[in-house]
Amino acid sequence: MIDLARLPPPAVIEELDFETIFQGKLGRFRTLYPQFSAVLETDPVIKLLELATYDELTLRARINDAAQAVLLPFARGSDLEQLAALLGVSRLLLDAGNPTAQPPVPATYEDDERLRLRAQMALEGETVAGSRDSYVFHALSADAHVADVAVDSPVPGTVRVTVLSVDGDGSPSAGLLGTVAAYLSAEERRPLSDTVQVRAASLRPFALRATLYRRPGPDGDPAEAAARAALAAYLADCRKIGRDVPRSGLYAALHVPGIVRVDLSEPALDLVMAGNEVALCTELAIQVVNSDER
Repeated sequence: MIDLARLPPPAVIEELDFETIFQGKLGRFRTLYPQFSAVLETDPVIKLLELATYDELTLRARINDAAQAVLLPFARGSDLEQLAALLGVSRLLLDAGNPTAQPPVPATYEDDERLRLRAQMALEGETVAGSRDSYVFHALSADAHVADVAVDSPVPGTVRVTVLSVDGDGSPSAGLLGTVAAYLSAEERRPLSDTVQVRAASLRPFALRATLYRRPGPDGDPAEAAARAALAAYLADCRKIGRDVPRSGLYAALHVPGIVRVDLSEPALDLVMAGNEVALCTELAIQVVNSDER
């Protein structure tokens, strides 16, 4: 499957620069009116040209937004739903909410990134050959509570589907596993020669302990906050079935601008996951101290 993040920037998206547009307008005005010689920024003509430049810049930005809205890697919200509908994919309901509660609890749906992934994999769902991505697509489409899926074949004719849940620590309930199994076993989705087994992902807990050395002064607190946010994002990205957690990745996440050194005491080794395992950080201890390094 194509990694959308690695695609080159679309040529339809224009780089915008106020000064370039302004100088173009000023040059054209001087061609039309050679006698113009004002050099002060307060000149009314200059102000009118700046206003026209701002309006054009705003229009071009809106055109950029409209172009991005019809591209799968960039579309959001209802724009993404329109693109997904072309592929026969709709946003799944995660929680129905409670409209009669006081105050009302709104319904919750799968997020854009999950919908984007299913839209990208939709054509795999049309195959009758039982490809790996086909099973992944259908398992994700079975229920919005499915966070991740891994597929393997331990013996010929048997397809084993491993499921991670979005709820709690990621352990799927028996009901969710049953829903996925029933959805995948439907005759229109499963090749007759396949036997489908659905199992829960195995959670592998680990502790993370680190000491961050920050520069003293007013930049220290933002650096600490940035390091914690970067670590949280990295751990969320690692929350996939079979995804390793290397120490180098943890160092990279914690070593943000303003942090001069990172000592990572745990985990002591890279965490290498089996095909059915998911790394789960159950203990997090980050100590931040001032450093004499500059």
